[in-house]
Amino acid sequence: MNKVMSNKWFIFLYIFPALFLVSILIFIPLVLSAYYGLMRWDGIGAMQFIGLDNYMNVLQDSRFWGSARNSFLLAIFSTLSLVIYLTISMILASKIKGANLLRKIYLIPMLLSSVAIAQLWIKIYNPSNGMLNILLRSLGVQNLPLWLADPNIVLYSIFVPILWQYAGFYILIYYAALKGIPESMMEAAKIDGATPFQIAYRIKLPLIMSVVKVTVVLAIVGSLKYFDLIYVMTGGGPNGASEVMASYMYKLAFGTNNFGYGSAVGFMLLVITLLVTIIIRKLTATKEEIQY
Repeated sequence: MNKVMSNKWFIFLYIFPALFLVSILIFIPLVLSAYYGLMRWDGIGAMQFIGLDNYMNVLQDSRFWGSARNSFLLAIFSTLSLVIYLTISMILASKIKGANLLRKIYLIPMLLSSVAIAQLWIKIYNPSNGMLNILLRSLGVQNLPLWLADPNIVLYSIFVPILWQYAGFYILIYYAALKGIPESMMEAAKIDGATPFQIAYRIKLPLIMSVVKVTVVLAIVGSLKYFDLIYVMTGGGPNGASEVMASYMYKLAFGTNNFGYGSAVGFMLLVITLLVTIIIRKLTATKEEIQY
């Protein structure tokens, strides 16, 4: 077996199917996107080479940077929400009554499509007969918010269903990491007089910090390329208040048939995401991890 696995042709044979799929589905589309960004093209007719004009225009495009700002705000919100997910996970992992049922409830949003979640929250946010405004009206609130029509609050309104949608995913990751901590460590801390908060902050959190760092990267990168729920709920409106980079790219390519400029925006989104990922990895890198 060792002789077979040391044969380079066998190694190539094993990795070729995966390498082929990754090339077809990821690398080639990335190269083509960068290439199309050098063209003036409507997606149907002949291409016209215009060099770096599209990329230079992206750098001067206020709508693109407005959408980038919204994407980064979502990334910040998503990162902060990890504190909520981690707190819930620690509570569930502390053997409270009904923890198994609660875990299943938190996983329900993961079973729904983004379109279904968007339609559900559109009904909740309905200004006239939505559940949220009906509740506020019953509490005596007179000036009811236009949740998805007010440019000042629309981005925050969209963040709530995003937080709800991914709660189960991150809670499951944190819960699995917490259950991997030996129970003997918790018992020893209790014997030494540690409070539940001290156990959570000084023992559990450091031991799962590597997992937390991974979820930070996932949350930020996922927010930067987020698209579907926002597009269904608001289409980037009103007046671009909820526009993100991915929805702006989609509108350019498929809404105005400006595939060349849309491809340039898409490639810029890739570059920004890669740079942010590298920066986060550098900031969160540690020389050694705590072993237990």
